[in-house]
Amino acid sequence: MPENEPLQNQNIKNNPKIMKAWALYDWANSVYSLVITSTIFPIYYSILTTASEKTEYVKETGQWITVPVRHLITIFGKEYQPDAIYGYSLTISFLIVVLLSPFLSSLADTIGNKKSFLQFFCYLGATSCMGLAMFTGMQNVFLGLLFSITASVGFWGSLVFYNSFLPDIATPDKQDALSAKGYVYGYLGSVVLVIICLVLIQVFAKDAEQAKMYTRISFLLTGAWWFGFSQYTFKHLPQFGNIKEQLPKDLVLLNYKNIFEKHDESGGIFEVLKDNIKFYIDVAKQSFKELFKVGNTLFKDHNLKFFLSSFFFYSVGMQTIFLMATLFGKSEINLEQDRLILTLLVIQIEAIIGAVLFSKLSRRIGNKNVISIAIILWIVACLSAYFLNKENPNVEYQFYAVAAIIGLVMGGLQAMSRSTYSKLLPENSMDNTTYFSFYDVLEKIAIIIGTFIFATMIDKYHNMRFSALSMSAFFLVGLILIRFLKLKTDKQKNSI
Repeated sequence: MPENEPLQNQNIKNNPKIMKAWALYDWANSVYSLVITSTIFPIYYSILTTASEKTEYVKETGQWITVPVRHLITIFGKEYQPDAIYGYSLTISFLIVVLLSPFLSSLADTIGNKKSFLQFFCYLGATSCMGLAMFTGMQNVFLGLLFSITASVGFWGSLVFYNSFLPDIATPDKQDALSAKGYVYGYLGSVVLVIICLVLIQVFAKDAEQAKMYTRISFLLTGAWWFGFSQYTFKHLPQFGNIKEQLPKDLVLLNYKNIFEKHDESGGIFEVLKDNIKFYIDVAKQSFKELFKVGNTLFKDHNLKFFLSSFFFYSVGMQTIFLMATLFGKSEINLEQDRLILTLLVIQIEAIIGAVLFSKLSRRIGNKNVISIAIILWIVACLSAYFLNKENPNVEYQFYAVAAIIGLVMGGLQAMSRSTYSKLLPENSMDNTTYFSFYDVLEKIAIIIGTFIFATMIDKYHNMRFSALSMSAFFLVGLILIRFLKLKTDKQKNSI
């Protein structure tokens, strides 16, 4: 059966093999999320950007504490805290995704190769993870930040297309469970790889220099894992969409092999290139028009309006804290590397439990109430983080308590958000890529705002406590907005 045959003619809804292939992409790509975003790379970045450590005496406790002294990074003659620069680099990566994803989603819907774009971003992210192995110190810190940006673009760019497959391959009654299953696979896979990397760094390394070498090997393993395990997904996931008739003869900018053809029947390579450029410009214009059109359409629906508004505000806090949590533990608490990684591993295991628990709980009390509970717990975590004080002798245990709260709600809120949105969309729509593009763009704009605020407050106050506090305000607005969702009657199985 041709890959581009219309979706309704293909038996892909609730197909066990296809759903498994979709969920296993989480197993493949979530190693980036844990190894690069959450654990090993932020710690490695913090170590390489730390010049020395000094001890300070705390009168209140009568104890000496260790405080890191960081290298400042100079950009255009101004010095910045390295953690602030890391936050700004994440802002740049999400800005790139916001600008690219509407255009690429529209292109995917136009020429029917959604899976091809998923592959492109997957490979960009995987090779960028491996490229991080070349980051060895302050002398090439910008190279490390560059690969960090492109890895982030690859990861988040692929999720635009990955998430949009959910309503294509599963009916609404299966979407909560499938979404949660994907997150569970992701958390399990990432925990397995982090344990392997941790053994290399903590057991096989004999000194600090060897630890750095094995850390760089961990980056290579992360890219290889992502690339390798995604092949199962790409083998079984269908190519969704219909190729339309009015396209350039040869899409040379998407298929490099066509560049080397003569194209005599189309007036030569330059004529074909000119047609291609015009085609892509038209798609770009249309994509942003379509994005605003989709936004207007979605916000006319009562439930979608309040869900997306709530999602935007709580995503500012949730995604920003997720991205900056490790640097918080390292810079604010000065937690030892092995304890910090162990804490983050426990968070991942908790997130697995949270994703399953919240999915089951949603059947009893509905998605709206489950999301509300998760947001309240996030607010508690933010306020608790603000009151953490490195001069307190019990600060380490307090940090563990905050991490425990975050771990429980992290997977649950992400899974519920994705499946709730999927449930609220029109059934059997051929515009799911565009709908999920809007969803992802909204999320990325939230992250741009969140990481920029977080980084700016680090640069201003030279600590992350005020940054964490500011995120609680976004969660509060999200909580208020989600309560405006109207519940369906009990007779309707897929109640939200």
